[in-house]
Amino acid sequence: MTLTEKLLARASGKAAVVPGENVWVKTDILLTHDVCGPGTIGVFKREFGKKARVWDKNKIVIIPDHYIFTADSLSNRNVDILRAFVQEQGLPYFYDVIDDPNGHWIFDTSRGQLKKQFGSRYAGVCHTALPAKGHTRPGEILFGTDSHTCMAGAFNMFATGIGNTDAGFVMGTGKLLIKVPPTMRFYLEGKMPKGVMAKDVVLHVIGEIGFDGATYRAMQYEGPGAYELNIDDRMTIANMAIEAGGKNAVFPADEKTFAYVNERTRRNGTKADYTPVDLDKDQTFIYDQVVNLSDLEPTVAQHPDPGQRALAKELGKIQLDRAYIGSCTGGKTSDFLAFAEVLKGRKVKIDTFGVPATPDVVADLQGTMFGGESVWNLLESAGVQMTENASCAACLGGPVDTFGRMNKPMACISATNRNFPGRMGHKESKVYLASPYTVAASAITGHITDPREFL
Repeated sequence: MTLTEKLLARASGKAAVVPGENVWVKTDILLTHDVCGPGTIGVFKREFGKKARVWDKNKIVIIPDHYIFTADSLSNRNVDILRAFVQEQGLPYFYDVIDDPNGHWIFDTSRGQLKKQFGSRYAGVCHTALPAKGHTRPGEILFGTDSHTCMAGAFNMFATGIGNTDAGFVMGTGKLLIKVPPTMRFYLEGKMPKGVMAKDVVLHVIGEIGFDGATYRAMQYEGPGAYELNIDDRMTIANMAIEAGGKNAVFPADEKTFAYVNERTRRNGTKADYTPVDLDKDQTFIYDQVVNLSDLEPTVAQHPDPGQRALAKELGKIQLDRAYIGSCTGGKTSDFLAFAEVLKGRKVKIDTFGVPATPDVVADLQGTMFGGESVWNLLESAGVQMTENASCAACLGGPVDTFGRMNKPMACISATNRNFPGRMGHKESKVYLASPYTVAASAITGHITDPREFL
């Protein structure tokens, strides 16, 4: 069996499963956030009763992160709905934006968007926070009310996004009926050359198969090149399975996986035991492609979808109004360090926004020194507008006062993961997806630029 088939077979109590088979799967973790959480809670109460209890309070993780640092009253209310439900159910894993369990969340616009406005438990973007807080373990099943839940496949999990109705059912039963997807294999060889990042790898793959090329399929990454990738790189690649229509992405587990997971579960006191699934010698794939990482170059996904691939060096005529780095895909510490590597000693030419994915990333950037100054100060000196308020921010548009949102037609190069019309705000804007290296180089010149010119 493939990795996905082995994961689903184990979770359904079967010796084996095959693509197309429908199986009842036991859930290890259910994730929800402020946008979909209230709807999920509504479904749960409608179907199971107003006084019903969740199936397992230790397996539900709630992370407000999407529409947080905004004065929009309905967005603020959503966080309060989550808090009330958490109190009612006694859920331990709620990463609230405020510390007062009886309080109400109101964003203070008078303090501006740049300085910290959150409490001690706030965790930032759910897909980055989930592993950081020790909730991703090899061999397990993760369902989340967000399409980028597939990012956790980097940890040898079956992780996929579901809707509020399915999530409400899982909340009450701990199970979900899943059709086993066929698997597409991407066998990675070689090493990424200078100027190439994991974002370039996944944009290359999506460009090969199209933004619907993996529809309801598992995307399995293996081979010597996969083992060369660090955990952040694997997370970046797994994150964008959904941008190819994929049901999930999955990597085999290795010592890098175990070291990351063991450290996070120990630090946070979360469940520490797990059993990974290993690669079988004999696997059946619906598609099989070798990707030589050594041959890749800085890559850009052009408007209007992630499959519109081109090399950065071919797009120099495209002028830009804005640059943006952040999100679950592009807001990790390693992403910002790469960003800073290009920007060090230089100035941006266009409006450039930096949104760390988690408060931990903020602390990393403020505490990591590059040549006598913190990375945070280096980026601010280069002209980047850096916010301490880690969140999804403008990655998915949001209310009009969202930090970095495009409220008029613009051309933006972004380290985020999706570029359909209207994704980052105005529906007539154009978003070009690229690696942190390429975003930084383009911010310096004001047009799409191959970062190798600055490295």
